[in-house]
Amino acid sequence: MYTMNIPTIAIRGAGDLATGVALRLYQAGLSRVLLLETPSPLAVRRTVAFSEAVYHAEMTVEGVKAVLVSSPDHLEKTWAAGDIPVLVDPQANSLPLVQPDVLVDAILAKRNLGTSKAQAPLVIGLGPGFTAGQDVHRVIETKRGHHLGRVITYGPAAPNTGIPGTIAGFSIERVHWAEHDGIFTSSFDIGHVVEKGDVFGFVNDTPVVAALSGVIRGLLRTNTPVMKRTKLADVDPRGTISYCNEVSDKALAIGGGVLEAICEHLFLRCA
Repeated sequence: MYTMNIPTIAIRGAGDLATGVALRLYQAGLSRVLLLETPSPLAVRRTVAFSEAVYHAEMTVEGVKAVLVSSPDHLEKTWAAGDIPVLVDPQANSLPLVQPDVLVDAILAKRNLGTSKAQAPLVIGLGPGFTAGQDVHRVIETKRGHHLGRVITYGPAAPNTGIPGTIAGFSIERVHWAEHDGIFTSSFDIGHVVEKGDVFGFVNDTPVVAALSGVIRGLLRTNTPVMKRTKLADVDPRGTISYCNEVSDKALAIGGGVLEAICEHLFLRCA
C-alpha cells in the first residue's frame, strides 16, 4: 500500500473563498492546513468563513472546526485534534518557522501583497494579481464562467473587471459597497429576507438600500469601521436561506483547482 506524508499547507486569508479551499483540501485528506489572517477580518459571508475564529476563538463550517491559535507552537496539537488552526499573521512572518510544503495566497486582493515562489516548494495564487511562472508556480482562475477553477501553469488569471459574477440573472445588483468612509450599522443579519428598496443598513447616515429582493447571504457585523468601496453585503436573488450556511459553488470550484495543483506537484513533481 502506498503511503505518503501529509503536506503542510499554509493559506493566506480565511474568508469565504479561502475557507472553501481549506474545506476541499481537508475533506480530501490534506488535513495539515493552516490559515493566516488579519487581526480584524472583514469577511462578508461570515457564516462560512473560518476568519470568524479570530473574533470567537473557533468557527465551524460544514462540520469542520477552525480554532484560533496564538503561535505556531500550537499547530501540531490542533491538527492532532482534527481541527484547522487559524493564526493572526497578516504578513506571513510565521512561514520560516512553519516551513509549509504548499503556500496558497487566498487574500483575493486583486494584487500580490508580497507572496513569492521562494516561500514554499509550491506557491499558488488565486485570481488576478499573480503570474504563474513568475511570482507564483500556479494560478487558479477565480472569475465565474467557463474557466472558473482552472489551473494556470503559465501567465495570469483573467483581469479584474470590478463586476460581480452573475447569479440568477443578477450581477452588480447583488453586492453593496460603502459609498464613503464611516461606520457600518445594521439591525439585519445573514439569512434575513429583504425586498427591493428596503433599507437594511447605514454607513454613518447614508442608507444601504437593497437593489433586488432576496436573502442576505453576506453582511458585515454591525458597528464595523469601513472605508470607501468596502464590501458591505451580498444579497442572493435565489432566495434559498440554507445557502447562507454552505460554502459556495465558486469557492468549491476554486478549491478543486488548488487540490489539482497540489496533486500535480505531489505526484508528478511539476517544475
